[in-house]
Amino acid sequence: MTYRVGLTGGIGSGKSTVAAEFAHLGVTVSDADAISHRLTGPDGDALPAIASAFGAEMIDTTGALDRAQMRQRVFSDDTARRRLEGILHPLIRARMFAEAAAIGSPYALLMIPLLLETGQQSLVDRVLVVDLPEAMQISRVQARSGLEPNETQRIMASQVSRAARLDAADDIIDNSGEPHDLKAQVEQLHQTYLKLAHQHAG
Repeated sequence: MTYRVGLTGGIGSGKSTVAAEFAHLGVTVSDADAISHRLTGPDGDALPAIASAFGAEMIDTTGALDRAQMRQRVFSDDTARRRLEGILHPLIRARMFAEAAAIGSPYALLMIPLLLETGQQSLVDRVLVVDLPEAMQISRVQARSGLEPNETQRIMASQVSRAARLDAADDIIDNSGEPHDLKAQVEQLHQTYLKLAHQHAG
């Protein structure tokens, strides 16, 4: 079985940037969010179960999930959120494992933003956390997407705490510095993961 590294981090931490650096080194990256979008896009495989659980009105005129309506539905209703996760997570997991199994590189990077929040650590052999101070998270999210600081803080409050994330990490990338600092950290970890993957295969 392919050696799997789980990449996670809070909003605005730079997960996609880190994943791109690994991809430049020839590592296969499987992105849970991208898979989720495909599953809930027009004629996506998750839509029949979603329509059955939540009603046909959750599917928009293009045949895709009405994301705004669904967000509103699950935001204040934990039962609804868990029901949606119960539909999506097994499908995402199956796709990620299929992508990881079909790779040419010695290990796969599984980018799962809510890895810890959804208790999916057992899916991976190693947990890699992208970290930076919370004030930097807020400013980077605002610069990237225009979200107000209080909105970003609300999202951060719904995720596991920075301390809990760091505690769960096998490896940590500090993304508070310059791009070349990030590259050096990724290259160092890449060598570590190649060794671990080799031991795992043996």
